[in-house]
Amino acid sequence: MSNGLSRPITIGRISYTNSWPVFHHFDASTLCEPAAIVSELPAALNRKLREGEIDMAAISSYAYGLSSDAYYLLPNLSVSAHGRVQSILLFLKSPLEKVIRGRIALTTASATSVNLLKIIMEKFYGGKPTYEDAEPSLEPMLENADAALLIGDHAIRASWTNQGYRVLDLGELWNTWTGHWMTFALWAVRRETAHAHPEAVRAIYEGLTRSKRISYENREPIVAKALQQIGGTAEYWHRYFFETLNHDFGPRQKAGLELYFRYAQELGLMDRPVELLELPLPKVAGTYYSSQVNL
Repeated sequence: MSNGLSRPITIGRISYTNSWPVFHHFDASTLCEPAAIVSELPAALNRKLREGEIDMAAISSYAYGLSSDAYYLLPNLSVSAHGRVQSILLFLKSPLEKVIRGRIALTTASATSVNLLKIIMEKFYGGKPTYEDAEPSLEPMLENADAALLIGDHAIRASWTNQGYRVLDLGELWNTWTGHWMTFALWAVRRETAHAHPEAVRAIYEGLTRSKRISYENREPIVAKALQQIGGTAEYWHRYFFETLNHDFGPRQKAGLELYFRYAQELGLMDRPVELLELPLPKVAGTYYSSQVNL
């Protein structure tokens, strides 16, 4: 291929349910150039996109911030929340007053959530806990820790079987302290791929936005899939996919993410400002594609 790769354009898909509305109706076989999809946890997609093993992906917002000069954002696609997110949860075994200076076990699946927790603990509560990485299983995580951070489907399942632990929702805490949206994941493409294959990248983007639109128009298929694969109730999944989460990326989501990046820099978690630079989409039939959304 002209981009120097001996493989199709490769698209990374977050394996958690929170990205399903964007991917569920996406069909790579209909694209004008060959494309492949890989499904991984956010941390794996972050690394593979950074190292060029894949070409475009849904990645952690924090990972985008670290490598923003190498990527374009796909307009109007994200995993965001304005308040409770239900799948970024801190389970407290000890009182909060102890946790903020105690030991917190961390899932390593998403850099955005880990650094959001550090911002909340240190900037909002004035604490300085010790952090340790752990496999995402609640009871083992809490054996030697005062609290445990779980994300995604691990957090959802643990919240359903919670054995009396206090649970803090990081999306809700962020919104309470700042009043802003929080964006946990973004869709990004490597710039060299966008420049080498602009029409293919545009077609992939159109396919993803079409999938999102169909998901919101016809919600039952995703809810049925979640019931079958994860469990829970239809009411829970309707609320989670279409009320709790938001998959747009408009001005208010951008403002919240810019504040997150600024706080991350203030705490030394990032070493430079971040530019939210969107993919320059080719002009088609006299119209430019727009990232404007109705919020």
